Amino acid sequence: MIKQKSALCLLLCLAGGVASAQDTSKEPVNDANSPLHLMQPAYKVHYGVPTPEDVKSVLDRVCSYLERTTFMQVENKRTHRTVDDLRKIDSESQLVRGAFRLTSYEWGVTYSAMLRAAEVTGDKRYAEYALKRMTYLAELAPYFRKVLEKGKDIDVLMRQVVKPEALDDAGAICAAMIKAKMQNKALPLDKQIDTYYNFISKEQYRLADGIFARMRPLKNTVWLDDMFMGIPALAWKAAAEGDSQGMDEAAEQFQLFHQRMWVAEKQLYRHGWAEGMNPHPSFFWGRANGWALLTACELMDALPESHPAYRRIMAQFKEHLQGIVALQGHDGAWHQLLDRNDTYLETSCTAIYAYCMAHAINKGWIDAQAYGAAALLAWNYVDGMINEEGQVCGTCVGTGMAFDPAFYAYRPVNNFAAHGYGPVLWAGAEIIELVRSRHIKLNDSAIHFYPQDPETDEPIFYVKP
Repeated sequence: MIKQKSALCLLLCLAGGVASAQDTSKEPVNDANSPLHLMQPAYKVHYGVPTPEDVKSVLDRVCSYLERTTFMQVENKRTHRTVDDLRKIDSESQLVRGAFRLTSYEWGVTYSAMLRAAEVTGDKRYAEYALKRMTYLAELAPYFRKVLEKGKDIDVLMRQVVKPEALDDAGAICAAMIKAKMQNKALPLDKQIDTYYNFISKEQYRLADGIFARMRPLKNTVWLDDMFMGIPALAWKAAAEGDSQGMDEAAEQFQLFHQRMWVAEKQLYRHGWAEGMNPHPSFFWGRANGWALLTACELMDALPESHPAYRRIMAQFKEHLQGIVALQGHDGAWHQLLDRNDTYLETSCTAIYAYCMAHAINKGWIDAQAYGAAALLAWNYVDGMINEEGQVCGTCVGTGMAFDPAFYAYRPVNNFAAHGYGPVLWAGAEIIELVRSRHIKLNDSAIHFYPQDPETDEPIFYVKP
């Protein structure tokens, strides 16, 4: 990182040089004798272009922390003795509890992000983290299922694997497993993928028009979160199998959510919708809008460009991105409630937006000159929210649906809120790809993306200011 010099020191140095040459040491600093435009801004968050090495060091720190705090082991929940022989798994067996759950939707995001980090950096450590844990869960599932089939209760975490009961249990981790399987067909994940997918496609509660819905906190409610909890898994399964009907369903789900949740005048999605509510209040929660934007990225990655819905989803993605970028704070982050600056700045949504912008630029969907600086600004904020241990700070904890601002504004933040880790890893990987593949320079102290090096026409992956 480039250390900022104080404006006072710089001006004193500049003024001293001018005064010495003119023999007017007592002359005050002013516009006539000093280049004031060279004064360094007092940025609260680093401003500039990170190197790939800078970004990877952050990802390495986060990965090391997660390796130390998430375990692949079964134990007896009363004696805490390790169960090495999986045939001895019974109703007293449970996953060893680490800092984070291995089966949550948040960790599904983390597994996808680890796979992308390995792809971009060439560092197999990231992929190994994800593949080992996903494979381990799939390996454990048959043994815990036998216990459940005997009418006995099982570990609540493994129940989510064996018998998912919500999109949160199944969607994100199913998508991650499908992507892993597409990279390596030998992975023994098929049965577990089928378990998750069957729930999403056949058992998840829906409204009459087919949209994913819940019965809480009110009857027949739609959560924006469920775009991400369900749609990417449908799309990636269809892509993996060449299933055109499955792809149609994924695209149709996206449109059903857009019809209910989109608020055109804000260019944002409301977090929650409840059947029969009129007029309908709208609260624009940052992370939920992140899930929606991320869903569009995942869907367009899986969807053939020839699909009839592709252009419409792309246009909806771009319009949503415009609404989000217009609300970015000057330090790079977004607020918990996007349109309410009196709510706190939140890390997980900022990381998701950084990923989506960088990914869209890397895919050629959006203009690097228009969005590249915003993506880097967002990443620089996220970078500053990773502590020395590798924890992600400033992430909102799990959040239900509400129809008043206080609920969102006062949701706690916590370093163990799992929602922040996957987005940070995903964002960092895509930022590395961005700075490696674009011509980026500081011109008059501002970040600019160029179609080519204006001086040499040579590729510039990173230029130190």
